[in-house]
Amino acid sequence: MAAPTPATGHARVLAVANQKGGVGKTTTAVNTAACLAEAGQRVLLIDCDPQANATSGLGMSPSGDDTARRLTLYDVIVDRSPIGDAIVATDVPGLDLVPGDRDLAGATYDLQSADDRDVRLREAIAAVVHRYAFIFIDCPPSLGLLTINALAAADAVVVPVQAEYYALEGLTQLLETIELVQRHLNPRLEVAGMLLTMVDGRTRLAGEVAEEVRRAFGDLAYRTIVPRSVRLAEAPSHGTPITRYDARSAGAEAYFSFAEEVAARG
Repeated sequence: MAAPTPATGHARVLAVANQKGGVGKTTTAVNTAACLAEAGQRVLLIDCDPQANATSGLGMSPSGDDTARRLTLYDVIVDRSPIGDAIVATDVPGLDLVPGDRDLAGATYDLQSADDRDVRLREAIAAVVHRYAFIFIDCPPSLGLLTINALAAADAVVVPVQAEYYALEGLTQLLETIELVQRHLNPRLEVAGMLLTMVDGRTRLAGEVAEEVRRAFGDLAYRTIVPRSVRLAEAPSHGTPITRYDARSAGAEAYFSFAEEVAARG
């Protein structure tokens, strides 16, 4: 896969967001970032979720118990530590990480009186945006302060949509939030597209959901469909992306295909 570097001279910043939980946000953020890094790009993944699953999914302890406590995104957005000091290399060459941890759950309280609380992440990213081709922000399953920060910092939003009966439930609220962020914080923000995840090709329901998503969103629906995959589910428990756990699996092939689409859309 040849993934072109954005022509702007700085990273394409993509927030992976959906306030509905369990739709594959972290799986998408980790594995798309890994696929682009495997293709030779410099990629940064920012774990913006207090659950810190992207951090553990890349083999790092969210609490930093494996070493002395490391800086995390909490330190960056609350204490204004330089984001460069929080960046750590992963086992995937070219893929760096800003770890998350459970302290992020308190960020809303800690920043409640800060006038710039909605743009702390954008201000931090500005210092490193020239070092990467792509920056992915893994958002929590909510539309609170952390997700607002991610949307204010991003160029575009990737929305994973699980292939289930209530697939489109809640998307209206997400799109309304994106519109508010566009109006008040980040006029350049756009919806990059909708990615169908956890698709069971053996069921008629999966096909019906895919048709519904394509009918509702047209060209915004990515061509790639991510299948329900045991190997994708297993990879995080081994602290590695699917590209390293089983590069020949259907899940890996899907995310390599999706990474190509992300790169092609610029």
